[in-house]
Amino acid sequence: MADSRPTLASLEMQPYLIDGELPSGLAGKVGIYAIFDEAKALQYVGYSRDVSVGLTQHLVRCPQQCHWFKYYTVARPSRTLLDEIRNAWLTEYGTVPPGNSDRQLAWEKPIDAKVFMTADERDAIANAEPSQTNKLLKQLARRVEADVKAQVEARGAQIAIKFNPKLKEQGVLALK
Repeated sequence: MADSRPTLASLEMQPYLIDGELPSGLAGKVGIYAIFDEAKALQYVGYSRDVSVGLTQHLVRCPQQCHWFKYYTVARPSRTLLDEIRNAWLTEYGTVPPGNSDRQLAWEKPIDAKVFMTADERDAIANAEPSQTNKLLKQLARRVEADVKAQVEARGAQIAIKFNPKLKEQGVLALK
């Protein structure tokens, strides 16, 4: 079916945030999306069982690169179809965007707060008693969480961001 494989160029560019919120109507929809920066340069192409959740995760992980997006929803989930569309969009664009190459982990994995450790935090964790390590990692995660929330708010988002509290003890920020 030709209509089940839209070209990237045929889809309408959507603003990432409208009055501080993600566009409505995407929650619970299976689909594929392309995310663009402020200059409308492609940053990432991905898909999700819930487009709204996927877009929220990317906004939290890469707020400065999430200004515009195009999307296409499918009635029946099919990883094969979504992979085919993603590959076609990447081919159509002509170059692989950073989120699908060297920056892929930043776009697709929970935030590892340990990457943002200061020298003092690194020393404190290295010299801590084993029983104190989780507490120090949680403090680190909270500091990074505050930075992440500030960046998302600076983008104009007014969405609730809640991270899994259990994973903070490991220094990981994953949306709940």
